[in-house]
Amino acid sequence: MKACLLRAPAAIETNPLEYTDVTAPQPKSGEVLVRVRACGVCRTDLHVIEGELPPRKSPVIPGHQVVGVVERQGENALRFGIGDRVGIAWLHRTDGTCEYCRSGAENLCDNPVFTGYSVDGGYAQYIVAPADFIYAIPEGFPDEQAAPLLCAGIIGFRSLRLSGIKAGGRLGFYGFGAAAHVAIQVARHWGAEVFASTRDVRHQKLALELGAAWAGGTLDEPPKKLDAAIVFAPAGEIVPAALKALKKGGALILGGIHMSSIPSFDYNLLYQERVIRSVANNTRRDGEDFLRVAAEIPIHTRVQVFPLTEANRALNALKNDAIPGAAVLHVSD
Repeated sequence: MKACLLRAPAAIETNPLEYTDVTAPQPKSGEVLVRVRACGVCRTDLHVIEGELPPRKSPVIPGHQVVGVVERQGENALRFGIGDRVGIAWLHRTDGTCEYCRSGAENLCDNPVFTGYSVDGGYAQYIVAPADFIYAIPEGFPDEQAAPLLCAGIIGFRSLRLSGIKAGGRLGFYGFGAAAHVAIQVARHWGAEVFASTRDVRHQKLALELGAAWAGGTLDEPPKKLDAAIVFAPAGEIVPAALKALKKGGALILGGIHMSSIPSFDYNLLYQERVIRSVANNTRRDGEDFLRVAAEIPIHTRVQVFPLTEANRALNALKNDAIPGAAVLHVSD
């Protein structure tokens, strides 16, 4: 099969993904083989490719926002039928036995496996995944529109839940890429007022088009104090500015898997029972709940589509904030 292979971490400017022939995977017991139609391009892919996340598998095929159809079933993998359209997300599988899995917090599993990082991902024509960890894709979402829902969407949804935002509340977004452009649609559906802080004028424009009450620069102070805020950008220097924008008792959610160092800040920014909380991965329930809400709204993702052969170009554009919305690789029809 054809795939984009990362042989060793390197700066994306060097175009390290090699479009090449690799052996197609075969499903083991409990797994299905999926023919990939589309795969979203995520900032986490950049962290994997550039080595900001320590390598787990080398070489590796990146990609963890996969939409495709079931091509073959392994033994004891009958949850989905041949030809069913499914999604594969970042959480590839968990051990199911650690204290976190047993308590319903499988996103904190002690021995997790991640798609496109610990195992080969969706920048390829085929992928295997455990049938118990994949999702049915709601009807009404074309493949390319559905792909960003599987990480940007799910992680944004978990961030919203952890923020505790309620109808009528004021919510700040710092960074307005793939996750934020989906999360704002959920937040507005829930009746929250959204304030977007992002450095790119195109992203500010998109935020306003999607219903933000205000959009300004990354470190600009919103015109009103916020009940909660979510930092989607992987930039630690945002944290003090976001804390300053919060009301007493407000929550600051850090939505990324990787972030640059957070600078020291005065305790007064945290005082008055403000809270900082990170988001780690997701549970399958997060994914199922989010996809149901996404279909109810329904969410409309803004995507820029690239052929699989141009994965390096898509990632370079993502790194340079040149993608309003989300980038998606078209793999097959």
